[in-house]
Amino acid sequence: MTPLKIGEFLLFKSFLDRAAQEQLRDQTRNIAIEAPLTRYETPGGRPMRVRMTAAGNVGWVSDAQGYRYAATHPSGMPWPPIPAELLDIWKKVAGHAVQPDTCLINYYDGDAKMGLHQDRDEADLTAPVVSISLGDTALFRIGGKERGGPTQTVLLESGDILVMGGAARLCFHGVDWIRHKSSTLLKNGGRINLTLRKAT
Repeated sequence: MTPLKIGEFLLFKSFLDRAAQEQLRDQTRNIAIEAPLTRYETPGGRPMRVRMTAAGNVGWVSDAQGYRYAATHPSGMPWPPIPAELLDIWKKVAGHAVQPDTCLINYYDGDAKMGLHQDRDEADLTAPVVSISLGDTALFRIGGKERGGPTQTVLLESGDILVMGGAARLCFHGVDWIRHKSSTLLKNGGRINLTLRKAT
C-alpha cells in the first residue's frame, strides 16, 4: 500500500481491515486487564484527559517527577509483552530495522483531546513512531518542529496508520477532538491509539 504524505507524515489509510481491528482491540483489552489504564498527572499536577497504559520493555509515565519511561506499571508489575501482530505492522510500515521496545496505549473518550506536543522522551530519535488508530475518528493536528508555527489537520479513522519518521519525527502534533461513536468497534465509543516506539 502506498501511503499518503501529510506534511512530513506518512498516512496508510484503511491499512487494517475490520477483522484485524477487532483482533487488536481484543488484545488491547487484555493488556489493559494486566496493566490497567491510568489517568496520569502532568509534573505540575494537572490530570491528563487521556488514560494510558503500555506493553513492552518499558511504558511511559508522568507524575511530579516528570515525564519518563519506566520498567514497571504504577502498580509495580512489569508491562505485558507487545503482541506479535503489532510487531508485524511495524515491519511493514516503519521502514526501520530496529524493533520497537514499547507500545503506548492511549484511550480517548468522547471529550478527550491532546494538546500539541513533541515525542522526544525516547533515547533513539532516529526510529519512527508508528501510530495505529482504532475506534472513533479523531481530528489530528500536525505542526512543524517549532511551537506556534502553521498547522494542518487530517481525520484519522479506525484502521488508519500514521508514521512519524525522518523529518516528521520531532514535529509537533496533537488531537483536537474525537467524533464520539463514529465507529462501532468499541461498544461504548471512544478511540484507542497504539504507538510503537524505540524508547531505550
